[in-house]
Amino acid sequence: MKHYKTSETVDAVVIGTGAGGAPLLARLAAAGLKVVALEAGKHWNPATDFATDEKSQEKLFWNDERLSAGNDPIPFGSNNSGTGVGGSTLHYTAYTPRAQPDDFQLRTDFGVGEDWPLGFDQIEPYYDEVEQFLGISGPSPYPWGPARKRAYALGPLPINGAGQLMERGCKELGIKTSPAANAALSAGYYQEGVGYRPACANRGFCQAGCNIGAKASMDVTYIPLAVHHGAEIRPESFVTQLIKDAAGRISEVIYIRNGQEERQRCRYVFLCAGTIETARLLLLNNLANSSGQVGRNVMAHTGLQIWGEFEEDIRPYKGIPGALISEDTHRPEKADFAGGYLLQSIGVMPVTYISQMARARGLWGQDLKQAALAYNHVAGINILGDCLPHAHNYLELSDEKDIRGLPKPRIYFSNGENEKRMTAHADKIMRDIWSAASARNIWAFPRNAHVIGTCRMGTDPATSVVSPDGQSFDTPNLFISDNSTFPSALSVNPALTIMALALRTADRFLEKHK
Repeated sequence: MKHYKTSETVDAVVIGTGAGGAPLLARLAAAGLKVVALEAGKHWNPATDFATDEKSQEKLFWNDERLSAGNDPIPFGSNNSGTGVGGSTLHYTAYTPRAQPDDFQLRTDFGVGEDWPLGFDQIEPYYDEVEQFLGISGPSPYPWGPARKRAYALGPLPINGAGQLMERGCKELGIKTSPAANAALSAGYYQEGVGYRPACANRGFCQAGCNIGAKASMDVTYIPLAVHHGAEIRPESFVTQLIKDAAGRISEVIYIRNGQEERQRCRYVFLCAGTIETARLLLLNNLANSSGQVGRNVMAHTGLQIWGEFEEDIRPYKGIPGALISEDTHRPEKADFAGGYLLQSIGVMPVTYISQMARARGLWGQDLKQAALAYNHVAGINILGDCLPHAHNYLELSDEKDIRGLPKPRIYFSNGENEKRMTAHADKIMRDIWSAASARNIWAFPRNAHVIGTCRMGTDPATSVVSPDGQSFDTPNLFISDNSTFPSALSVNPALTIMALALRTADRFLEKHK
């Protein structure tokens, strides 16, 4: 890996190394640019640092305190935030369905929410590229959405216990299912510039870091590729300031490393720190906000989980957590809400399951211990549904300070009527599926997943923060590449779209600035 001097003016500084930063970093480096990535967290070694232990792996979550407000306050940490080279992909479950074309035109179809300023046709080639590079395992053909130009890189992973039970219940009800697309290898995979990665061992600890590199987190895919092409990765470098020159362009990035303040001169900045930290950094520096939209339009997918107990020995910690999918509910008939959702089977680790059960069912002491004995016989289904951008959901800087003396972010979130109706629709379907699969003790865990929005992309500088190419309307050498720019939440998990959009942003930048 190259090491650039902080006094040297590099072509680009990339802030954040997750699903938005890592692919973009690799693309810029491959084009011959001098690029430095600044990552707040450590550069972990999966083989030695990723234990099969939930509490140990909490170090991969973003553990700086964030303040939650609203009627449905969002829990942070494990929810769509990560720390370390690879960002939240270190502990994402690797569920990688594509958005469908109508996901990008919610307002056109329903009269609410926002359309994207670009269509599926502009994202599709990048979906293809990311799926092949990561070695995504999935079915051929895939039953929903447009016919694919390329099959998934590998065949699907084995269907674990929860997936088999969901498949059984759905079959009884006439709901179509399929093995899901997952960014985990069903066979060994070799990539130039990255090396060989082994097949998934069904260890089941995807939410706590894959210790063999079978899961396609950024630290074992796009980061090695970026380093291969000459990028420098600076871990444990927390960015605090973006300094503008007299022309209004960012000329220096200030960050804290080893307790000391350092500066890196640069020509361009790519901010890829995720929905919360991207918006917070812009608000701290009073940047890119002539529209007043930085921090606005916070969204979080509807993510209700329904759990049941079964006679079968399920072992819910085994296999890829989300083995099965149905998109029959992508646009349900006679629905009383805009958008739609997918259904997925879910495995779960024991501490996570028992803590959720305590909160949702109000079980404590001996009652909780008794219920926990059923752990190896439980299975879950959840939805992943769209969320509208409401004015009452936003991020602001609070008066409370963090350990660095910077204002903590406060995030307001309340589900709107659309989200409530969607959740009610899904609640009935999932309970019916589990009843058809002979579940008992069925219970619900309400939740919202994947925090999205705060720096909307669009074509009007008065109502959006960046252009369709991710470029700030206010600061011409600032680009944003992460889930903060999504105009709508989409009815699928965000990781694949973040990566595809990152490659498109990099390509559009390189076309314009060669």
